[in-house]
Amino acid sequence: MDVSNNNLIAVGRISGTHGIRGQLRLHSYSGNLESLQAAKTILLRFPAGVTRQIQLKRAAYHSGKFLLTLDGFDTIEKAQELAGCELLLQRDQLPPPEADEYYWQDLLGLKVVTTEGQQLGCIKEIMETGANDVYLVRDEATRREYLIPAIASVITSVNLQTGCMTITPLEGLLDL
Repeated sequence: MDVSNNNLIAVGRISGTHGIRGQLRLHSYSGNLESLQAAKTILLRFPAGVTRQIQLKRAAYHSGKFLLTLDGFDTIEKAQELAGCELLLQRDQLPPPEADEYYWQDLLGLKVVTTEGQQLGCIKEIMETGANDVYLVRDEATRREYLIPAIASVITSVNLQTGCMTITPLEGLLDL
């Protein structure tokens, strides 16, 4: 398994256990289990940054929850050790994103500029909200941060080859 950072995509986070036989609840970043169900091997990234390759026995959707069963984790005590881990898949295990959709990993680090040419900084974090994602953009020189909503009326273009996102800020967005 190629574990280079560019080849791995975070697809979810283990949010806790389910039952007493080591099943795990997964908070899916995409809401789609198909790629995960087809995977035989996954990589878990622990909160401390250490990664571990594990065999996936089963991935299913049950009563509104994504549930995983992993090889070697057959008790609740063993499963609890994995709470908070991010689940990673290789890029080639996932379908290519649709037009105007991107994997979060590909957006992190992009430079953000306005249509007027004002450089705002780089995307440092992506936050999930109820309605849309929000990009935390930080200018390292000034330490200024901007919260940019990931909506079509704001995001003008994304160019992964040049590493740049262009935005048309809503009135007052940059004044906060």
